[in-house]
Amino acid sequence: MSGLASRIESRLAHEWQRRGPLAWALTPIAAVFAAVSAARRAAYSRGWLKTVRVSVPVVVVGNVTVGGTGKTPTVIALVEGLRAAGFTPGVVSRGYGAKVERPTPVTSATPARLAGDEPLLIARRTGAPVWVSPDRVAAAQALCAAHSDVDVIVSDDGLQHYRLVRDVELVVFDHRLGGNGFLLPAGPLREPLSRRRDATLINNPFERRLPPWPNTFALKLEPGDAWHLANPGLRRPLAQFATEPGQREQRLVAAAGIGSPERFFATLRGAGLAPQTLPLPDHYAFTTSPFADIKADAILVTEKDAVKLGTLNDARIWVVPVEAALDHRLITLVVEKLRGRPSA
Repeated sequence: MSGLASRIESRLAHEWQRRGPLAWALTPIAAVFAAVSAARRAAYSRGWLKTVRVSVPVVVVGNVTVGGTGKTPTVIALVEGLRAAGFTPGVVSRGYGAKVERPTPVTSATPARLAGDEPLLIARRTGAPVWVSPDRVAAAQALCAAHSDVDVIVSDDGLQHYRLVRDVELVVFDHRLGGNGFLLPAGPLREPLSRRRDATLINNPFERRLPPWPNTFALKLEPGDAWHLANPGLRRPLAQFATEPGQREQRLVAAAGIGSPERFFATLRGAGLAPQTLPLPDHYAFTTSPFADIKADAILVTEKDAVKLGTLNDARIWVVPVEAALDHRLITLVVEKLRGRPSA
């Protein structure tokens, strides 16, 4: 991403949180976007465009806003929750940046440039079958054909991929919620906030009050012990990266190429750290090291970035895993819908 594109994205992200002059100026274009989106949704819901139901139920984890909201840790936690409930889940994904033309399986050894960073992270963390394809229907069909034991598919994103029939829809927001409430490009919304869904998750470290939407749950992301990129068996609690009284100040840098880097930085501050921060574009490729000229004793990165850093020889890099804690009532709601029982 060029510097100009990054500045434009940053400006839009700022403007999307308020209804300022730029947002209002873009509302005519947003009205066109809304009309086209509504027509597309109607075409699928009325059968004018074909939908496909695969042989197992499908749970979609997505968002109605632009940018990252915490979907990937939610998918990982949901896979584990479904396993605990007796299911054998598989995962399908578009695989942002994945260089595939047909449905392709992702294993822990698949290069990130082929699979995409998020599918690779999901495969490594869960061990579940993960398939990627620009066509999620094809990915789901291929996964079912290759893994007859899989009895539920979790779709990483794809809320607007209406061609794939889904049984449960989970929408994830972060602290920005719906921003100014406008549709693209006047605001961050791909679809109206009123869009139906089975449950809403709010990944919100800055506010404790949840919106009064039906079936709304808090999404808690908790950091674990950091592990060393070059020696994954070496682990350190985050507290050990804080400067102890009387010691030389430890030069600590945090870098994140995710949808909302500030969310990662806030997590580290919440653990008592005070790093310098290096926000990077979402899905940053790390074809060259952004750390070469940085003076630091330790560099903390996200797991999503770590899957692309395998060949980067920098002993300062530590990876901070994040675990999503899902409300047990959410898991119960999903399981009951999958089993065809009305939720309580």
